[in-house]
Amino acid sequence: MSPTARQLALATLDRQLLLERRSLDVAEAVRQLCALQAQTPASPYLALWNRVRDFAPEDLDAAFADGRVVKATLMRITLHAVHADDYAPYRAAMLSTLRAARLYDGRYTATGLTPDDADALLPRLAGFLAQPRTGVQVEEEVTGRHGEHARRMWWALRTFAPVHHAPTGGPWSFTHRNAYRAAPAAPGATPEEADAGVRHLLLAHLRAFGPATAQDFARFTLLTRAATTKALQGLGDRLVRLSGPDGTVLFDLPDATVPDADTPAPPRLLPMWDSTLLAHTIPGRLLPAEYRPLVVRRNGDVLPCFLVDGKVAGVWRAADGGLELIAFHKLGKAARQGLTEEAERLWSLVAARDPAVYGRYGHWWDKGFPVVERILVKG
Repeated sequence: MSPTARQLALATLDRQLLLERRSLDVAEAVRQLCALQAQTPASPYLALWNRVRDFAPEDLDAAFADGRVVKATLMRITLHAVHADDYAPYRAAMLSTLRAARLYDGRYTATGLTPDDADALLPRLAGFLAQPRTGVQVEEEVTGRHGEHARRMWWALRTFAPVHHAPTGGPWSFTHRNAYRAAPAAPGATPEEADAGVRHLLLAHLRAFGPATAQDFARFTLLTRAATTKALQGLGDRLVRLSGPDGTVLFDLPDATVPDADTPAPPRLLPMWDSTLLAHTIPGRLLPAEYRPLVVRRNGDVLPCFLVDGKVAGVWRAADGGLELIAFHKLGKAARQGLTEEAERLWSLVAARDPAVYGRYGHWWDKGFPVVERILVKG
């Protein structure tokens, strides 16, 4: 029996732990979720708060500090928090894409530097980053060899070299002034390691977001169609095929389940760039097409939003000593009450760490939203 669109949305919510919070160690939760978007320091914390029962932010602090969870540039050439055991295969899968995104970009090639120039620096970089260094310190180290082009060289290397972001303190373990350290991974990946990495990543994607199409996986990663097809073929009977509601071919794990269509979906307040909104082709399973321009801004910012019955229904922000929720459509009494309770709990976490969380993105609210309802939760 083919899953309906509603069931596919519920499957994503279920596998993302958004139907019911689970009692999990934070590192194991990150492993189950595949990867957490982490370009804004608060987002992995808020993502796990939505998913882990009795989540304590100090537990994620500790996981970052002792290296059980690491932060690095991976899928879609952006920062993710991933389980340490997943970093090497994920990087092997993504390395070709990461290298091409920088070494063949005009901003790099215009300097006259070559891919060989960048590769020649990898051993030296690994030694220099045996202890955490700032980007400025790395640029100064590279200046001796590449002079005025040191900044652009580091711009390329920090994307594809085996480098983790190092915790810097602050309310969310990291700040926007990044520090870096060498990752315990080989500088490159053989074709066999790359293929195995793509298969590993595809299985993780289906475990966290399936059932999914080949196009969904390609969008989530920015891997090529050829790499995706090769991985699907290589996994063979480790995958099953389903027919989607529009006749598209879906892939899934043989032992995975899809919830019944009448399964309730509780309200949730998602962080910026939550992976559930980025794991499938546009407009996605949880984001109504008419709301996409409001939530996904023209520069790619994906705003913190909230779910009602498993669908995006509005956006939220920290403002005026509390949380403000702006609904794009009329809310029922139960939804309003559930969102208010969630917002009160989230504000307790945010207020203790960073009362102005996501404040640097306030300009999107200045541009205005179609406000149907507003909920204000004060501390």
